[in-house]
Amino acid sequence: MTVSVAKKSVRDVIVSDLRRNAMIVALVIVVILFALLTNGVSLRSANISNLMVQNGYVLILAIGMLMVILGGHIDLSVGAIAGLVGAFSGVFAVSWGLPWGLAVVLSLMIGAAIGAFQGFCVAFVGVPSFIVTLAGMLTFRGLTLVVLQTQNIGSFPPGYRALGNGFLTNLLGEYAIDPVAMVIAAFAALAVVVTAVRRRRGVIKHGRAPEPLFWFASKQVLIAMAILATGLALASYKGVPVILIVVAVLAVGYSVLTQRTAFGRHIYALGGNRQAAALSGVQTKWVDFFLFVNMGILSALAGVVFTARLNLASPSNGSGFELEAIAAAFVGGAAVQGGYGTVGAVLIGGIIIGVLNNGMSILGLGTEWQQTVKGLVLLAAVAFDILSKRRAA
Repeated sequence: MTVSVAKKSVRDVIVSDLRRNAMIVALVIVVILFALLTNGVSLRSANISNLMVQNGYVLILAIGMLMVILGGHIDLSVGAIAGLVGAFSGVFAVSWGLPWGLAVVLSLMIGAAIGAFQGFCVAFVGVPSFIVTLAGMLTFRGLTLVVLQTQNIGSFPPGYRALGNGFLTNLLGEYAIDPVAMVIAAFAALAVVVTAVRRRRGVIKHGRAPEPLFWFASKQVLIAMAILATGLALASYKGVPVILIVVAVLAVGYSVLTQRTAFGRHIYALGGNRQAAALSGVQTKWVDFFLFVNMGILSALAGVVFTARLNLASPSNGSGFELEAIAAAFVGGAAVQGGYGTVGAVLIGGIIIGVLNNGMSILGLGTEWQQTVKGLVLLAAVAFDILSKRRAA
């Protein structure tokens, strides 16, 4: 009788853990599915590297969108801001001939100013974020045409282009397997495992029952192997993409911000219950304001990265970015009403969107089917989140 109870307990723990990490399971399923459908083309080193380079801007926007959604808002203007800032960066770096570093800094400042304007309208004027950012989307689209005068600006400096399609290649010499990429992957895998072990020790220290040791160890081995396999794929191609370093720094920084700081706790409190947060002393208006300033900066960064990858500032840049960012956030488990979601989960959601785009492109599916599939995936993710919460309640 004791044995059967123990087995049932272990099984329940595993099922519960899989349910909590449903997006990781979904990512694995999607990767395996496209690997089979494309006869392994989707798992080739060049394709994995291109997947990261092509979707870097989505992951950057997804992090900012998560912050906005956590606070109970939405931002429909991120794509238009990215396009406008990309246009300004083209004027700065190409038309005016400014140093590319200065052009990037000025571009980020423009994004911050736009975010401050929208944040002021939302936080201090009281206009709903949906209306403010919808108006911003239309306005910034028009200003992009004004700045570019309906023309394209191209041929950016090499340093600028490296932000979007550069690689850490041959830093220690020419090798068939780049050692820098493998060292970075090894450190990443070690950091993930060490963090998980410390979290498990904290659970035990506080007197709570940890998950079964074999299940915990199995997960860490699989995660480490996945990271090392990705590192090997990158090392076999051109090395680590610069955009991957940028996204990794943002992921770590915003994870610390949301999980380890008072400001992060205020954001969650704001989305969970705005009135209760205000009564507990949270400066709700200033939190709202800085959420949109932050979104403006990250939108500007995404615009710079996308422009650098294309080596072109175009009036069409940024089109549809807001939909991809929102989809990544919700597929990654962010709550529609705010107050729930993590940076890591949202990045997984962004990777799922990227894998879907990449796999369907390899299969030759038309845009109409790609949009249909992504729409159904978004609907299924949100429905799963709502049903899970109801079941838990």
